[in-house]
Amino acid sequence: MNIFCSRNLAIAVILFTSTSMSSCMSSEDTPVYRHANEPIGTVREVYDGRLYPDIQVNTFRNIDRLFPTRIVKRGTTVRDLPESSTPLSDFSYTADGKTYDLFDVLSLNRVSGLLIIKDGEVVFEKYLLGNTPDTRWMSMSVVKSMTATLIGAAIQDGYIESIDDPIVRYLPRFNNTAYDGVTVRQVLQMTSGVAWNETYTDPTSDRRRMLEAQIAQRPGDILDLMGALPRAAEPGTRWNYSTGETHVAGALVQAATGMPVADYLSEKIWSKAGMEADANWWLESPDGLEVGGSGLSATLRDYARFGLLLLDDGVADGERILPEGWMAEAGSPKTVDGKEVEYGYMLWPLHGDSYAAIGIFGQFVFVDPDKDLVVAMWSAQSKPVDRHGLDEYVFLEAISNHFE
Repeated sequence: MNIFCSRNLAIAVILFTSTSMSSCMSSEDTPVYRHANEPIGTVREVYDGRLYPDIQVNTFRNIDRLFPTRIVKRGTTVRDLPESSTPLSDFSYTADGKTYDLFDVLSLNRVSGLLIIKDGEVVFEKYLLGNTPDTRWMSMSVVKSMTATLIGAAIQDGYIESIDDPIVRYLPRFNNTAYDGVTVRQVLQMTSGVAWNETYTDPTSDRRRMLEAQIAQRPGDILDLMGALPRAAEPGTRWNYSTGETHVAGALVQAATGMPVADYLSEKIWSKAGMEADANWWLESPDGLEVGGSGLSATLRDYARFGLLLLDDGVADGERILPEGWMAEAGSPKTVDGKEVEYGYMLWPLHGDSYAAIGIFGQFVFVDPDKDLVVAMWSAQSKPVDRHGLDEYVFLEAISNHFE
């Protein structure tokens, strides 16, 4: 089945406590998930950064118990990830006059999984904090990059005619709102000009208002929130990071393709790129729209396979999924109102031609085309922002520099 299975419809009453419902799959669909009975926290505690380390880790690998989900089905063929005959060893780097190695990075940043693929081969793979290769882990904003990639796929498939189409062509509900006159490109770049406060830990922020709308589990509430926001700048003239904008992007994918976003992710990426396990994705309401900016849960190897698809410019097993040259555009800085912004199409440009999908608490899918390198990394940092031990960007650049 392709929609969530609810134990009951009392989800709003339960309000996502540690015994919140999980996605249900029959034993014929999948083996019993090894972490399924672990005690977890609440979604508010996640965003408040108020979970003790053991419960936090349990929660991050069981986020499908916080909200109803839709399954992202894998295909019949798994892309092999062969082990390299020359694994990563004796790696270290220097920052601010101090030398660090992998033991430091994994420990100080509370890394719970790290997979490094060089030239298509695994040079390092390590699971920590009780995780295994079968563990599913939350994406947080890494899924924003997947949502944006689906827009590229929809353009390649002809569902979206042009990246410069106005979004109201596909989402007429936004006529006469601040999103009227905003293009697909501007949503991808987060330059809509629509006002938004992303502060995770501020209970009055737009981001937390979106979370409360998600908790309410009423169809369309998040899109209603987005449609009621004021305009802060003319479209295309100001960059402003907005999780709400990625929910609009998800709605665009659904409207353009005529199918649930998780189904399109399965059809275009999960089945084509050779994922080894089904994933699941939060819904804004029972059988509703996927939450475009967070809530996908997948294995570390499958996050890495997503990175390999991006590395290959959207070609999977010889089939072009994304428009030719899409990734060079998606992963590069953009000029907004005459100033360069270090943001592409829901991807963060880093050093050289590299870029990353990044999520709070330390989630990364890093791609360096210059070094034929992909890094997938999970972490369980204590707060949503500013709690990393070592600068991840410096670490990722050091990994790139290690390979000549």
